[in-house]
Amino acid sequence: GTLVLGNTAREVGLYEKQSSFHVQAKTVASTIRGNVFFNGPRAGINFNDGFGGGDLIEGNLVFSTCRESGDHGPMNSWDRQPFFVDGSVQMQWRTVRRNFFIDNYSPQEAVDQDDGSAFFYVEHNFLVYGERGMKNDFGGHDNHHHDNVYAYVGSALKVVETLPDHKDYFYNNKVVMTGLTVGNPICDGDAPTVLYNNSYFTPNGTLQECSMTLEDWQANSTSNDPNSTVAVTPSDATILAWASDLLGVDF
Repeated sequence: GTLVLGNTAREVGLYEKQSSFHVQAKTVASTIRGNVFFNGPRAGINFNDGFGGGDLIEGNLVFSTCRESGDHGPMNSWDRQPFFVDGSVQMQWRTVRRNFFIDNYSPQEAVDQDDGSAFFYVEHNFLVYGERGMKNDFGGHDNHHHDNVYAYVGSALKVVETLPDHKDYFYNNKVVMTGLTVGNPICDGDAPTVLYNNSYFTPNGTLQECSMTLEDWQANSTSNDPNSTVAVTPSDATILAWASDLLGVDF
């Protein structure tokens, strides 16, 4: 596959505004690793479709994106139609790991999984700012966010209904929120969002999930976000220590 390794890119989009530092379409098994991208009008890294999959986005620093728009963030993906690749319409899983994404300017999400995006592992990232930590819409499914540190997001997630065999997962995350609700998981039906073992932090140490307090929601069923906790917002130093351990760098 294509290798995009160790580049620095800035100030793209002077003439073309619907542009990113890395855009791929109908491409399989790309590796985007160790790059520094900043100062652009739209998303920093953009996946146009779900062709093939098998991509790795690892160890990148992306910030100051979406400077001329109010959507997306450091990374954005779309997946509006199936492709038949190697005998299957299901793409290989994509992995987004050990990145440092800062969703400043017009923040929506650090990783914006838009328009049916599916089959993503988003794990061990330090994701700063945004309306929420995890998002998918318009038929998105099979998105797994785990072992991430989300710093100063509005809520943990907002997802849409899926089929029973294609649930979304959110687990083992540290989520520092500016709001007081987990957000919008699917709370019931045949394919509820799977949440567990998350550490939530809010300004006052309380949290609502599925129209209940976290404690009441957990007491309602053993499958309702088990082993998750809520506490008061930690210090910046504590958050940076988590990020340092996660990414193996000093802040």
